[in-house]
Amino acid sequence: MIEIPPSDLRGSRLPALGTQPIAIAAAALLLIIAGIGTIFLWRIATGASPEQERVAAGRQVQARVAQTSEQLVERTKGLELTQQQSIDQLQALQDQLAQIERLVAAQRSETKKLSEQVSEIGTNLDSVRQSFAQAQPADTAERPAARSKPIANASRAKAKKPRAAKSQRKRIKPRG
Repeated sequence: MIEIPPSDLRGSRLPALGTQPIAIAAAALLLIIAGIGTIFLWRIATGASPEQERVAAGRQVQARVAQTSEQLVERTKGLELTQQQSIDQLQALQDQLAQIERLVAAQRSETKKLSEQVSEIGTNLDSVRQSFAQAQPADTAERPAARSKPIANASRAKAKKPRAAKSQRKRIKPRG
């Protein structure tokens, strides 16, 4: 191995650094300053800065959000109104249905009463028929005895019969 004295190391590095790194640093600094200056000139010329654009964009977004929320509120109110109308109509229909059910129940009870009355009339009619059937043989037994009366009485009975028929005709009212 060969040892290099420390004096040789220092000398070889210094000539390598020389004036070039300073010039490169100066040029980079000038480019950075020129870029910043250009950005400022561009902002001044256009009159807009990103902060102002962001604020304006934020306000536009807020306005759109407010408009959308107002539309949602209006639509919600419309839906609530429609729903309330539907509820009112349904309630009215339920009331009508309950009234119809009450009427049907009343009609059923009335029909039941009438059928009971008809059955009572039928039983009464049957009993009247039976009593009339039982009473008829007794009347037929009395009639031959009445015929054995003298003929003068028979002509009086015939004369009375048309009068009775006329009085019965007056009692019967024609249906109109």
